[in-house]
Amino acid sequence: MKAKVPAKKSDGKAQALKVAKAVKAGSLKSKSKKIRTSVTFHRPRTLKKPRDPKYPRKSAPGRNKLDQYQILKYPLTTESAMKKIEDNNTLVFIVDLNSDKKMIKAAVKKMYDIQAKKVNTLIRPDGKKKAYVKLTPDYDALDVANKIGII
Repeated sequence: MKAKVPAKKSDGKAQALKVAKAVKAGSLKSKSKKIRTSVTFHRPRTLKKPRDPKYPRKSAPGRNKLDQYQILKYPLTTESAMKKIEDNNTLVFIVDLNSDKKMIKAAVKKMYDIQAKKVNTLIRPDGKKKAYVKLTPDYDALDVANKIGII
């Protein structure tokens, strides 16, 4: 069994005297009221906790909806497109409206294993996007068109 140690009264008395002296001196005065400069009250925004989610809001990460099969819809087989193939070493495709030139270039490279020199695009009056894919001189657009099945 432990014996209880009585608290020292002299320490308590000294502390009380010290506080009484401080009160008399005037260091523990009541605070003055803050002067209000505005008639409207704005609630102070104090505690900002960091986000700590308990579960992910998405079950799986979103997949890339524009892969090469979505970007290149189909090759164009009109007379003018055939003329481009023969004369300008250029393939003509109808592509996705949201795809850009770099995407089209990458999709052509991935699908047909050919190197595109440059890509020109336009949006037709019917709302579809047309891409002119100019091939590098070491690839022949006629051979590629045969491989794809345009001609």
